[in-house]
Amino acid sequence: MQGNHSNITNPVTEFVLLGFNNSLKIQQFLFTVFFFVYLMTCLGNITILTTAITDYHLHTPMYFFLANLAFTDIAESSVTTPILLSGLLSQHKSVPFKECILHTFLFHFIGGAHIFLLAVMAADRYVAIFKPLQYLTVMNRAVCLGLVVGSWAGGFIHSATQITLLLPLPYCGPNTLDNFHCDVPQVLKVACIDTSLIELLMVSNGGLLLIAIFVLLLISYTVILVQIRRQFTKGKHKALSTCIAQIMAISITFIPAILIYARPFKIFALDKVVSIFFTVLVPVLNPMVYTLRNTEMKKAIRRLVLRALEGILLTFHHHHFCYHV
Repeated sequence: MQGNHSNITNPVTEFVLLGFNNSLKIQQFLFTVFFFVYLMTCLGNITILTTAITDYHLHTPMYFFLANLAFTDIAESSVTTPILLSGLLSQHKSVPFKECILHTFLFHFIGGAHIFLLAVMAADRYVAIFKPLQYLTVMNRAVCLGLVVGSWAGGFIHSATQITLLLPLPYCGPNTLDNFHCDVPQVLKVACIDTSLIELLMVSNGGLLLIAIFVLLLISYTVILVQIRRQFTKGKHKALSTCIAQIMAISITFIPAILIYARPFKIFALDKVVSIFFTVLVPVLNPMVYTLRNTEMKKAIRRLVLRALEGILLTFHHHHFCYHV
């Protein structure tokens, strides 16, 4: 989109999010649905996080990474869903320019960390299956912490690169973004200069990285699954179940993200639906994928609930006793 110099002197100070533009009744219905999904996301991931921290049976590298993944799900959902919800309630969905850029940065920072954590979890399973005797020596506390810090650093570098490319561009209108939240493809489209080179850099920084990691993860899990099939041990079912859960988690995260970021930034009608899927639905699906396929996690959650109920009953009994005395 080519703009003239007189326009550039009046830079955009806010962006208007087009959102869904449905009837009021449909928007109210969507608000109810997404608000419920957000509550379930927080509940599911906080349960995983609390269980992994409080249950000593789960103090292993795998659950340490899973707890960190649950944290990224809560964070990513909390960055995006409130904007989506407020947009469904108000007619004028405007976001100040700086706030929009900050949101884009946080969204890609947390999303990048999430992607790298999924790669770390694959590496963890690889060591567990191929080096079971040296597993705890290789995946010691320092290594686990280093991998998590590395994941967040990777997310930060990815996001900072995107923002460094976006910020210097002139934005002089139109200031409408055809999405429910601020994101790189839509913001780049409203810049007043030819952005084809920057778009190419963005696609290689985001899209190609996603494809490369996804392909590597699929190869890794294929190798792991072949190895599990060969090992006729008692832990075979558990190992298979864990790997299948992780394959499901990487598929629901990577496939929609690749559809959005690994192609030229043309705006398609289905983009919003795909965006909704990986920003709002993936964080609520991850805890289901990991808990429903994981007997150890289900047992630990049961223990957590029982402990909580016991605590409530003891408190109630104590108050009741004090009242009667």
